[in-house]
Amino acid sequence: MDGVPCLRVSSCHAQHFRGFLQSKGALDKTLSLVKDSDETVLLPLLPSCLPLLDLQSFRNTEAPHICEIVWSQSPLQSKKQRRVISGNKLEKIIQELLESHGERWIEELRGDLPHNFQRHGDLVLLGDNCFTLPLWDKMGDQLWSVVAKGLGAQRLARMSRISKDGFRSPVVSVLLGDHSWVRHVDNGISYEFDVTKCMFSAGNITEKLRVAGFNCREETVVDLYAGIGYFTLPYLVHAKASHVHACEWNPDSVKALQKNLEANRVSDRCTIYQGDNRQLQLCNVADHVNLGLIPSSEDGWPVACRLLKRSTGGILHIHQNVTSPIQSTAANDPNQRLSGKKADREAWQAWANETANHIVSLLRDLTGALWVTNIQHIEHVKSYAPHVHHVVLDLECRPS
Repeated sequence: MDGVPCLRVSSCHAQHFRGFLQSKGALDKTLSLVKDSDETVLLPLLPSCLPLLDLQSFRNTEAPHICEIVWSQSPLQSKKQRRVISGNKLEKIIQELLESHGERWIEELRGDLPHNFQRHGDLVLLGDNCFTLPLWDKMGDQLWSVVAKGLGAQRLARMSRISKDGFRSPVVSVLLGDHSWVRHVDNGISYEFDVTKCMFSAGNITEKLRVAGFNCREETVVDLYAGIGYFTLPYLVHAKASHVHACEWNPDSVKALQKNLEANRVSDRCTIYQGDNRQLQLCNVADHVNLGLIPSSEDGWPVACRLLKRSTGGILHIHQNVTSPIQSTAANDPNQRLSGKKADREAWQAWANETANHIVSLLRDLTGALWVTNIQHIEHVKSYAPHVHHVVLDLECRPS
């Protein structure tokens, strides 16, 4: 059959299906997904994987989804082509703006245009590495209207850095638009937040999808670093936790979290604790404790141990940035790349073993009893730099 095979799904669940297809090796990652209509998205598939896809298992998921194989007759853009086309469009209208102000386009300006940015609905968030040259000041506010048009946005903002206020608040200025609240929909979950006051970790989507696949029925979860609900909401909406105790000390994140719990209709199963989680009075309540803080959540480990149910224990989901030894040989050597990956995995395992021993010691000191731990799983979330990886340890802890 002619065309590109695609899985057509409802747009609000596109991230869920994208993650599933990617885990099965069936997603064609060289092509961009396409909005087929206001309600559906086309996810490009590798033709060789079509016979292996079990559509019935897709359709039997808890929520009713649009889910069917279609063949797109329109050519799908590669991700590289899409970036080039977007960049060319912006460059063209920027040149026109310069000419209208009597300025001349020079090659140096191309490097000062945005090449990477975050898109939050109709708002585009630029980094601080663009529009740095003095020439742009002559354009005034007209520059931002033109940039927004070139990037297909209604609103524009720019992040300069992460503040040192203890909350990791972004330092963001609104360049175009009358407000800074935005909305994301991931895996059928709505997240709303103020981009000038809260961070959104788009790179954690695989971990959010994994949490959504847990079965937490009749179980209690404590999320020690809830933020705007990155993991609190998947535990409630998809994992069906009986109750989640969500701890967060940033008042702006708490405001967004409250809004998101109500928007997703799960506020009746969540209690929010604003402030330092080390002062939390809860104990002996949790079947799962989520410790989603990087580069390390170690300060929260004693709190997590106190929260576990004394009679049955539970599972700690511990986030950490783990660094493995940097290799000295050439990076373009295929054998070296393989040994580098092996070194990464060995570093993750060594950290997990050390953490498990530390947790056993904490539990023994806390309860006066012997506990046993079991490393259930080590999940790789993303890489920050060569040999620096965000991983999650699922550590089962049971009283002996």
